[in-house]
Amino acid sequence: MTKTYKVSYKTYFNERLKQVSFHGKLTYPLYIQVTFDRKTIFFKSYYFELFSKPRYFLSVAGLTGGPSIEDIIKKENSLIDFIIDKNLSDFSLDLFKQEYGYYSKDLCDVTEDGFIDYMYVFFQDKGMPAFAVMVQQGSRFRIVYDVVRDMKRAFNKPLYDELVENSFYYAPPYLPLYGFMQQTKKWPMLSLTVLEWEDEKTKSQFADYVQKYYPNMDLKEVMEQVNKWLDHLRKETIQTGE
Repeated sequence: MTKTYKVSYKTYFNERLKQVSFHGKLTYPLYIQVTFDRKTIFFKSYYFELFSKPRYFLSVAGLTGGPSIEDIIKKENSLIDFIIDKNLSDFSLDLFKQEYGYYSKDLCDVTEDGFIDYMYVFFQDKGMPAFAVMVQQGSRFRIVYDVVRDMKRAFNKPLYDELVENSFYYAPPYLPLYGFMQQTKKWPMLSLTVLEWEDEKTKSQFADYVQKYYPNMDLKEVMEQVNKWLDHLRKETIQTGE
């Protein structure tokens, strides 16, 4: 006789912890609870942490605010349903945490720090150490893609072109990933998850975007860079379990 186990979950506010600021409003942190085979795990919502970052709050051009808790819960539930359905035949709580840690990740977010580090080195090499530090520190509070877009207006063309072209070789593929995501998503839920990326339709649309807006980039090389980041994420989630 084969045993069957039911997987259940819920997203909830962890009232055992202190309230935190979510774009100016106090709220309890959002957590996930998953139960299987009479065992239960609890962990922080990745999307609550992600969309709590200051850069997701805007107050310009008539837009004020950021992602809502309701939108975050909806995104969490959709991801969790996918993972459960995908792994139902050999489900375990350890496997769930690994899959959650992998498929939830926002590719724009995970490649952003590497791109900031690249810009820091670039401007240091250009003899602009104060500007390099300003970019490194200030970019963490703004959308880096928007910072680079402003640089296009402020810099002379050769300097800007060098910044972008060198990034193809010395930085993660943040610029094409974010630019593509921005064209396909609606504010304020600006993210491109691994789950979304693994849809072949998304990859095809991304390829079209790169060929249109970055014609000098080798498309195969760009895709290989993204795949390297995915491999890194997969290994990281296996090692850490989250």
